[in-house]
Amino acid sequence: MATDQQVRKLMKLLNTGTTLSLAAAKAGMCEKTARKYRRSGKLPSETEKPHEWRTRPDPFCEVWEEVRELLETNPRLEAKTLFEDLQRRYPGRFQDGQLRTLQRRVKAWRALEGPEREVFFVQEHPPGLLCQSDFTHMADLGVTINRQAFDHLVYHFVLTHSNWETGTVCFSESFESLSDGLQNALFALGAVPQAHQTDRLTSAVTSLGDEVKFTDRYHALLRHYQLEARKTQASSPNENGDVEQRHHRFKRAVDQALMLRGSRDFESREAYESFLRNLFNQLNAGRRERLANEFKHMRALPSSRLGAFKKLQCKVGQGSTINVERNIYSVNSRLIGERVEVRVYAEYVEVWYAQKKVDTIPRLRGRSRHRINYRHVIGWLVRKPGAFEHYRYLDDLFPTSRFRMAYDALLRQLPHRASKEYLKILHLAARENETAVDESLRFLIDTEEAIRAETIETMVREATALPAVTDVTIDDIDLEHYDAFLTSLTFVEQEVRV
Repeated sequence: MATDQQVRKLMKLLNTGTTLSLAAAKAGMCEKTARKYRRSGKLPSETEKPHEWRTRPDPFCEVWEEVRELLETNPRLEAKTLFEDLQRRYPGRFQDGQLRTLQRRVKAWRALEGPEREVFFVQEHPPGLLCQSDFTHMADLGVTINRQAFDHLVYHFVLTHSNWETGTVCFSESFESLSDGLQNALFALGAVPQAHQTDRLTSAVTSLGDEVKFTDRYHALLRHYQLEARKTQASSPNENGDVEQRHHRFKRAVDQALMLRGSRDFESREAYESFLRNLFNQLNAGRRERLANEFKHMRALPSSRLGAFKKLQCKVGQGSTINVERNIYSVNSRLIGERVEVRVYAEYVEVWYAQKKVDTIPRLRGRSRHRINYRHVIGWLVRKPGAFEHYRYLDDLFPTSRFRMAYDALLRQLPHRASKEYLKILHLAARENETAVDESLRFLIDTEEAIRAETIETMVREATALPAVTDVTIDDIDLEHYDAFLTSLTFVEQEVRV
């Protein structure tokens, strides 16, 4: 069959006055074929008929109507699932190699008769109009702080026109994290766009426990910065597509930068946050021109930030504790029975009384957890030692692992006075110096001496110089001993053979 190239050459020769027979020969076709194409004036590709016939019998012809009914009932059924169903219902009729044939038929049905697919409409992003934000989990990157897993999120902020981005490390999708992250982003940007878009913020609403309270606080935050509130439709994360796409690319960039760095371990959280800031600066370096265009359409920042905390009124219970966001915290026993103001920030909790801040406590993550500071309750525990053994929050009364080891040792040495003796040691740590008590416990445990409160008090007050943790040294191995041993084995084997 002649090709388009041959026919073009034929037409060119004929237009130069070459005879049909000579032009056909030069074009590589017979004279009859040349005459047909001269008469039609069309290329072979223009005259060939579409391939609409099957080259082999359709093995699914007799069962296709059954398959079609299943697809019409549930269009999400996969071809492999349908094929396995046919194999069960018609044993021995369909071979595994025929799966691809059914997949092609199902694919054609979806394109020609199936339900309409979702259409995505390309959007124009005017400069200075919109910013989007969302939380992204970072655990899969394997970052550690001092060899300890650092399970965290990043509040991710993106301008949709220039794709300028920044982020804040946080630990939950709470309103406080949202408020802190958004304000950090705006002050890092140095200007305010016209609108802020998020997803449905389900996790943040759940964390607050009241959608009305969340909405009021969120809109108060946006009013402070004169930001228009926008949110996506339910189950439509694609509407927040810019920040969703940047999640993927940002985390990939972090992963690549960590590989170049040669380690995923950082000496401190501050070092890790500095690493992320440098990475954001690198990512934003190529966006300066578009960002400059955005600045022309953005507003100036307000003179101050909005307080990124929630105020609660809590009554201090008889156990010298308060319940904050369904977590238990201890406070000084002097406040028992009083109402205190609690300011809940993203990462810590402040306790205020009579317009004075009386304590700052690291915020607990999750629910039904507790943080008891032994200094708040030790004074009364010493007077009530019988309450120690079955105290609900007993684990919080061991500041370090050595205090726990000391208590276990006391249970063996003084089974009837262990609690009383341990509370004296804990009271000493609260009054004097926890680190010094911990070092004294280390020495007594390592030397297997009896643990007594009086002994430890003497060591702490006299500032007894304790030896450092013993370094383990291994002498060089003398290989001559192994040579002698192997030689003796060889000699024994020879005697056995004899």
